[in-house]
Amino acid sequence: MPVEWAGSGPELLVTIDRHCGAGLRSQLEDQMRDAIRCGRLAGGERLPSSRELARALGLSRGLVQDCYAQLQAEGYLTSRPGSATRVATAAAARPDAPPPAAPPAPARHAVADFRHGVPDLRLAPREDWAWAIREVCRTAPNSAFDYGDPIGEPRLREVLAAYLRRVRAVAAGADQVVVCTGMAQALGLVLRVLAADGIDALAFEDPGAGVSTTGQAVAAGMAAVPVPVDADGLDVAALERTPARAVLVTPAHQWPTGVVLAGHRRQELIAWARRRGGVIIEDDYDAEFRYDRDPVGSLQGLAPDCVVSLGTVSKALAPALRLGWLIAPERLLGPLARGKLIADRGSPGLDQLALATLIESGRYDRHLRRARTEYAARRETLLAALAVHAPALRVTGLAAGFHAILHLPAGTDEDELIEQARRRGVGLYGMARMHRVARPAGPQLVLGFGDTPKRAIEAGVAAIAGLLREASPLHDT
Repeated sequence: MPVEWAGSGPELLVTIDRHCGAGLRSQLEDQMRDAIRCGRLAGGERLPSSRELARALGLSRGLVQDCYAQLQAEGYLTSRPGSATRVATAAAARPDAPPPAAPPAPARHAVADFRHGVPDLRLAPREDWAWAIREVCRTAPNSAFDYGDPIGEPRLREVLAAYLRRVRAVAAGADQVVVCTGMAQALGLVLRVLAADGIDALAFEDPGAGVSTTGQAVAAGMAAVPVPVDADGLDVAALERTPARAVLVTPAHQWPTGVVLAGHRRQELIAWARRRGGVIIEDDYDAEFRYDRDPVGSLQGLAPDCVVSLGTVSKALAPALRLGWLIAPERLLGPLARGKLIADRGSPGLDQLALATLIESGRYDRHLRRARTEYAARRETLLAALAVHAPALRVTGLAAGFHAILHLPAGTDEDELIEQARRRGVGLYGMARMHRVARPAGPQLVLGFGDTPKRAIEAGVAAIAGLLREASPLHDT
């Protein structure tokens, strides 16, 4: 499908050489034929008006009109009264060239898809974001449109530090905040700095985001070491037995089990870091969305000397904004700033100012309250549906975030259950594949509800009710 350019004069690259001896009209005709034959101009694509093209090339309008008329006569162009001149579809076709391969179609689940780790993009506060962008463009000084500080706009860093002190109990000022292009960049920057400082192994939670974490560690030149998680969070005693001097944890809401790192484990982990001269990297994801428990403060607030905290607005607002941050001890800030400068010279400045405006205005908090209410309703819908269709199966991990863990009876084949559900139009995802070394405690499903509307949750659970009943320990075989 051709791109539909707006306006009467979409630009077209044509060069006219007035000293080559060839006629001006023949040069224009030849270049336009070549552009159509080689596919630079697609079938159906609109050309500039004769007036606009003549003005751009410094030619008479009559010459351009004659050129268009000749190419129409030859079948290269088409035109109708009152309509723009366009490339003829037949002339632009290239039968000798194979058609481009179609991208693989995404998996479709007709009834419901319980995928995890994603927010509902329909809740993105588009009007609030548009308002914030307008405010920035209206009020920002001219200097805001220049290259900014590579570690972030000072205003956003000040706002983030104050906001995170208030809602996450971090212990940091604006000078400790580095604005990043999302969580992935923040983690990559930290790992490269730690590797350059001689840390050659990164421990991570098992189960957890093993594939992405391993990739980041390897890219930084570090080994990736899985450490088991139990009901109290990361097993610090097991961490002690590894050679790692850095560890990546999700203490507020462990991914994917949903457990909170217990108070005594937090103290043990901090003691480990100080004793070993190590660094704790805190992924503070999902901290905004909690339901029936007291808030859990950031680990960084307990030990700002040895904790790097990572955050993002990907779930609170939308992943497309590509805005995140890290809070680091003072000794790491210099290398992190240099790494950020080399990586991209700084995240988009106007978007940073828009985020600062959104937070300061109170619209960010209001959006979070609305989103939290919606996710809480979906959580209750999921629990109610499971209570009806699978009352004997235990559900955990629901105190925060966008997903729950459904515990299946021992001996249940996760993969077979997932395949049977797929045939019924329901997307399910198992826990076993999230383990790297540790053996799963039992078969489990990770049921995401962040991007699954309430009706789809009800319909999806109902569609697999028979499968869940067969898996139930109360099922009479």
